[in-house]
Amino acid sequence: MAIMSLLAASPELSFTEMRDTLEMTDGNLTTHIRTLQEAGYVSVAKSYKNNRPLTTCSLTAGGRKAFATYIDLLDQIVRQTKPGK
Repeated sequence: MAIMSLLAASPELSFTEMRDTLEMTDGNLTTHIRTLQEAGYVSVAKSYKNNRPLTTCSLTAGGRKAFATYIDLLDQIVRQTKPGK
């Protein structure tokens, strides 16, 4: 969910920005992104910037919806476990 959280807070992030922020290895991040892409949650774009490859990711509409559903579920759990309920 860390990748989804990052992407929910930004319209688009580069692979490098995500890797450095999450302190993940290239291989680990690639695997997570691939899984989210296959689920239809993340869109991946490859281009070049200053003659260097640039991979960027963003949430799809389905990814935003799935993330919002997840946050709503967490919110329900927190409300149910608060003292005094």
